Amino acid sequence: MSALEIQQLPRHEKLRLMELLWADLSREDSELASPAWHGDALRETADRRASGAETLLDWEQAKAKLRSYGA
Repeated sequence: MSALEIQQLPRHEKLRLMELLWADLSREDSELASPAWHGDALRETADRRASGAETLLDWEQAKAKLRSYGA
């Protein structure tokens, strides 16, 4: 399927296609190894959180913060 064909699909078909792709990709997760730097990044985040240098946001706060960067 080409990008042009996807652009011409109605929204509900695009969402259906996306769900099918995600379902297919998520079945293969055992084949995907996380890069080594993921572990390092998680440890660094945990350290910042433990020291109080990083705070948690709920999902709505996180979305609002991300959207403010583009404004």
